[in-house]
Amino acid sequence: MSGPTLRPAAPADVEAIARIWHHGWRDGHLGHVPEALLEHRQHGDFVDRVPPRIPHSVVAVIAGGIAGFVTVIKDEVEQVYVAAEARGTGVADALLTHAEGLVAGRFEVAWLSVVEGNARARRFYERSGWRDTGPLDYRAEIRGGTLPVPCRRFCPPD
Repeated sequence: MSGPTLRPAAPADVEAIARIWHHGWRDGHLGHVPEALLEHRQHGDFVDRVPPRIPHSVVAVIAGGIAGFVTVIKDEVEQVYVAAEARGTGVADALLTHAEGLVAGRFEVAWLSVVEGNARARRFYERSGWRDTGPLDYRAEIRGGTLPVPCRRFCPPD
């Protein structure tokens, strides 16, 4: 299998991105976030959250299908998700490297948050040279406001 091709996300990608995001979010967050957040993280919630992020997102394509995506908002690498079947194929590395380049061109340092119990994601970022710089109460978007979620803030290597 060859590596992924990266391209800007498009409106036609909403459903594929929402599916990957929803499944990946559940995989890494269930049991590690406040129970009150779960009612705001159903598949339809992800479908609604994707469109405003399209201009800030890049998708990874393998064999004509979307295998993952990254969303960068200002200096935050807000979302990095890879379809379960594409894990271990280099998609996450390609997306993270792309995000680092986007931020480096505009800001001094990038950052991202990882839910405290998401050990798989934390290991990936650490293997990629990112470092845990401490606790962060991330303000997760919910209908009608935000909800604090205990996370760790990660920054790339100097």
